[in-house]
Amino acid sequence: MSPVPREGTTLEQIGEALLLGLVEGGTEFIPVSSTGHLLLLQHFFGLTGEANKSFAILIQFGAILAILTVYFARLLAIAKALPHDPQARRFVVGVLVAFLPAVVIGVLARDFIKGVLFNPFLVCCTLIAGGLILIVVDGLRLEVRERDATRFPLSMYLKIGLIQCLAMVPGVSRSGATIVGAMLMGADKRSAAEFSFFLAMPTMAGAFAYELLKSYKELSASDGAMIAVGFAAAFVSGLVVVRFLLDFVSRHGFALFGWWRILVGAAGLAGLIVFG
Repeated sequence: MSPVPREGTTLEQIGEALLLGLVEGGTEFIPVSSTGHLLLLQHFFGLTGEANKSFAILIQFGAILAILTVYFARLLAIAKALPHDPQARRFVVGVLVAFLPAVVIGVLARDFIKGVLFNPFLVCCTLIAGGLILIVVDGLRLEVRERDATRFPLSMYLKIGLIQCLAMVPGVSRSGATIVGAMLMGADKRSAAEFSFFLAMPTMAGAFAYELLKSYKELSASDGAMIAVGFAAAFVSGLVVVRFLLDFVSRHGFALFGWWRILVGAAGLAGLIVFG
């Protein structure tokens, strides 16, 4: 049973791809680890082959398009301002600086990450640990020095990029790592979450392109059909989350996501003990 089957497709497989896509888009931009959630679902559904690891990465493109859709006007304004606005150029450089560490480590460690770290027990442990950290940081009275994600210091962009690399361990959460890192360096909750959005675009696009380059020869036509289903579902659920997340965290913070991580991690550990 696989959402990217080698021979034909069934309604059950389409349903699996749809579920995984909805989970990917719904969790990608909140600090709960979309990869961790997908790996646990795949494990308990018995979807543990190499093709399924690629599937989890490739359907991220739907979430990328969701955030591009929401931020299209703002991104276009930044692009138009580049020739004459030093601040716009500085922000683009800042995003690239934050993105580069993930490129280097992602390329060098891809096989190790997929072969060793895609482990459900590790995912459960990192979900719980990350949840505790998120709750603690959310409750701290941190000094706020930065309220505009486009005006962070360049050194801060680099540090956030380095912290993002922790999320290559499934269960850590890319958005969680970047948000916590930005908050500890003086960003308010809203700007920390927003920069996580901006940094997601090149990071996720790069991961998608690299994974496609590495695995496209192994994919069949039916694989493409299932990836398309997951992609569409990720786009829809990602669109909903991106539109409402910033207002939510501005009012309520991130503690709810921390408790959710702990709940999912604990449930996953219980499932591993009972079902293996």
